[in-house]
Amino acid sequence: MGIAELVLVAVSLAMDAFAVSLCQGLSMRKIMIKRALLIALFFGGFQALMPLVGAFLGDWFSSYIDSYSPYIAFGLLLIIGAKMIFDACTDKEQENGGIAGIGKLFVLAIATSIDALAVGVTLPSLWIHPLWIAITIIGVLTAIISFCGVCIGNKFGVRFKKKAEIAGGIVLVVLGIKILVEHLIGL
Repeated sequence: MGIAELVLVAVSLAMDAFAVSLCQGLSMRKIMIKRALLIALFFGGFQALMPLVGAFLGDWFSSYIDSYSPYIAFGLLLIIGAKMIFDACTDKEQENGGIAGIGKLFVLAIATSIDALAVGVTLPSLWIHPLWIAITIIGVLTAIISFCGVCIGNKFGVRFKKKAEIAGGIVLVVLGIKILVEHLIGL
């Protein structure tokens, strides 16, 4: 997987954090830059940490899953993307109303980065090496997108939330299909 595809994965993984950041921005009467930076740090940090954990788990199991990794990547991306689309289309309300305290931010950061853990499982066998490049791109882009989400939420409200989650889900599903097709035709 090249850098452009990795950037697409990173942006797709960041859509949950973006949606939560929008809600956090909406909860602020006036934009609080320190708070927006804290939210960006939490979401970006966890979005980078989870693929690292997933990569180590994937590396540990790599001898067992190397031949199945394209199928695993396809399945994980399909499930995660479909869940994002389903949640957005069913207007499933998340518990993120109000400005989150540190404890709630911690839980939200973990919840929005679980998909990154799943994606990280496939990093050692399928994607970019060295691993730190992938993790850095995922973390930094998530932090930037989260910071922008707080600012946009503060200015415009949550009208983009559903579209962002659907777009992120579609990109993950398409990338999963691409990985599977490339494996099946031998690219």
